[in-house]
Amino acid sequence: MFDPRLLRAFVAVVDAGGFTQAAVRLNVTQSTISQQLARLEEAVGQSLVDRSGRPVTPSPAGERLLGHARRILALQEEAGRLLADPAGVMAIRIGMAEDLITAPMMALFARFAARRREARLDVASGLSRDLARRYRDGEFDIVAIKEAEARPGCRASFPEPVAWFEGAGCAGDWPDPLPLVTFPAGGLYRDAMFARAGREGLGWYVAFSGSSLHNVLVAVEAGLGVSLLPVNATRGRRLRRHALGSEPGMVANIYVGEPAGPVSELADGMVAVLAARAHAGAGDGPQDGPPT
Repeated sequence: MFDPRLLRAFVAVVDAGGFTQAAVRLNVTQSTISQQLARLEEAVGQSLVDRSGRPVTPSPAGERLLGHARRILALQEEAGRLLADPAGVMAIRIGMAEDLITAPMMALFARFAARRREARLDVASGLSRDLARRYRDGEFDIVAIKEAEARPGCRASFPEPVAWFEGAGCAGDWPDPLPLVTFPAGGLYRDAMFARAGREGLGWYVAFSGSSLHNVLVAVEAGLGVSLLPVNATRGRRLRRHALGSEPGMVANIYVGEPAGPVSELADGMVAVLAARAHAGAGDGPQDGPPT
């Protein structure tokens, strides 16, 4: 409703006590100041200053408007400063398997954000198959996901050992059918669990299905059932290997949509973090439990 230029002329006239000094402050002609104030008065339908006195003072209507005018101008200046600052204007969209979002990965993101203030990191987690599909659909600039094997275009690939686990406090004598703790339908680990049970001729049922890795880990710790899990994710948890042992390993892969620039720079850092994770995870995970 209010043109900031007209408000600025009004405030300048009041602060300077006259049109001449207001024109000097704004570096315009006195006639320009007079015209701008007249346009503002026409817009509000009231006189805003008492032109007969020296110095010029605001009219009753001008007194009511003056505080609002100052706030409007201050907000406009603040918005201008915010928009002039490039911080957070470049979104980098990242999809990641949940257990790859680790403290070292967050530390990398923090260093990158400090160095590139223009970047905003939008990170989403979920099932690897869903993340891969969304990457192919153009929703992500980078994805770090689990797969059975690397696909064409993979920037880097690292081994991801997987094994069957049960809670460390379990007696080791599971009922038949075997209760399973799984990820949602469509998850790689869930499919591998069902395939192994089929090959072994095991009776089984889904006792618990969790939507996140944390939920699945806690459920297995609590003794709700056994599950196939990434070995790296079980470190530090109250878990032990189940008698079903290991499965053929998967791989953690990174795909990047840009060959160069900030996105590629960040992806290179993520590759280094995953390489260190793979090296640290080369040892044994939780110990095997008693036979079932």
